[in-house]
Amino acid sequence: MKTLPELLAGDVIDAARCLLGRRLSSEIGGQVCAVVLTEVEAYGGEDDPASHGFRGRRTANASMFGAAGTLYVYRSYGMHWCMNVVTGPAGRAAAVLLRGARPVTGADVMSRRRGRSDHLADGPGKLAQALGVSGEQDGTTVYEGPVLLGLDVEAEGVVRADKRVGITRAMKRQWRFLLEEGPDVRD
Repeated sequence: MKTLPELLAGDVIDAARCLLGRRLSSEIGGQVCAVVLTEVEAYGGEDDPASHGFRGRRTANASMFGAAGTLYVYRSYGMHWCMNVVTGPAGRAAAVLLRGARPVTGADVMSRRRGRSDHLADGPGKLAQALGVSGEQDGTTVYEGPVLLGLDVEAEGVVRADKRVGITRAMKRQWRFLLEEGPDVRD
């Protein structure tokens, strides 16, 4: 069986699928929070017109060209921080956007950060805010923190592929993956 670093070093689609059901935790500002990833989106770098890496390396996207497991954090629409886990070989710019999660630890902290008690992590900006992630974490790794990715899958269910959202290019690619958990989930 492959290790998490080996999985992240491979194909971006395989890496995206392998992230579902894993715990993502943060320790930021002395506050510990954790979620289980339930929605992700793959971006294929230079081969993907919707990717931030499509037009090459720039200061703003430099972390996306890092080693597998690097956290690429960017500002969306000048308002929300969003985080990605870099995949594949260094220099390729493939990454998985972390779109949504289910809170498992520190929901009270997430509620304070979000200013509400519902919909804490069901969108990429909400997820980053709930975990306290900002541009300061850009370029760190999910192996050493302060944002850590669990080695084991903690939740299982049916994985559904769908079109990516919030983009204007390569919209038909079924590169968004959702984990549908629970006893009522069917194939």
